[in-house]
Amino acid sequence: MIHVHSFVNNPYQENTYILFDESRQCVIIDPGMYTGAEQNAITKYIAEQKLSPVLLLNTHCHIDHVLGNKFVFDTYGLKPQFHEGELPLLTAVPSYAPAQGFQYEVSPLPERFLPETGSINFGNSELEIIFAPGHSPAHLCFYSKTEKIVIGGDVLFYGSIGRTDLPGGNHAQLLSNIREKLFVLPDATIVYPGHGRETSIGFEKQHNPFF
Repeated sequence: MIHVHSFVNNPYQENTYILFDESRQCVIIDPGMYTGAEQNAITKYIAEQKLSPVLLLNTHCHIDHVLGNKFVFDTYGLKPQFHEGELPLLTAVPSYAPAQGFQYEVSPLPERFLPETGSINFGNSELEIIFAPGHSPAHLCFYSKTEKIVIGGDVLFYGSIGRTDLPGGNHAQLLSNIREKLFVLPDATIVYPGHGRETSIGFEKQHNPFF
């Protein structure tokens, strides 16, 4: 069974997720921790739960989702994995971080990129890769079919969708990917978004004003 634990980090109130199963291996997704207190909260949780971090995943590479990449690498020796199409976004972060008031510690680069389709394994669990650009050029979501959960990044929110006015955004593409790749998942699937509260596929199909 996959356990999901979230932390709200940085001024953008970004959700960082830790996923783990009975093996105690864990995956860190979208590490947005910025302050010492935010960093300490995550390392404390990992230590208390006796977890072994084995993967660092980014759904996409906007600044609020990668602020903690360097910290995770320094602490656990993990380099991020994401789709290669997000690399220009990651390498652009140092150029705009100061203007947003961040002292950005530059993320290490991946040793391997994730494909558009396929799966990721940790412990006794598997996450399917869903390629859902629109908010960003090569955004990925991570779906567990057995647990009926999806780590959705900034694609689908409770009653809303990701913004599409940033570089590489495409509103029509985002709507299409939500309809064709997320709304085909079981209605009971819980969506853990990059910001805000969790929701479900069924609820968003019925109540999301964008659809």
